[in-house]
Amino acid sequence: MKKENKKINLKPTAGYVLIERAEATRKTDSGIYLPETSEEKPQKGTVLAVGEPEMTDSGKLRKSPAKKGDVVIYKKWGGNEVKIDGKEYLFVKFEDILAIVD
Repeated sequence: MKKENKKINLKPTAGYVLIERAEATRKTDSGIYLPETSEEKPQKGTVLAVGEPEMTDSGKLRKSPAKKGDVVIYKKWGGNEVKIDGKEYLFVKFEDILAIVD
């Protein structure tokens, strides 16, 4: 069964990236299935779009640490959720990206 790839027509504003959150793990390493109510939302996802560099308080431009297609780890409480066609996406500030997964 093929996954349908819909193009998202959203461009983040300066200082933000649009992230598609990774699927939550429903099974432990030992094989136990977890109910949806116990799932913790992952802090990892794929960058779908990147906003323009933002101007910092000191007057310098801050560029995004990630580019489109990168898998990133972001702060646990970072990002603003938006639901489009039943799927959740996140707008995350540049400064809330903690790492890029190689």
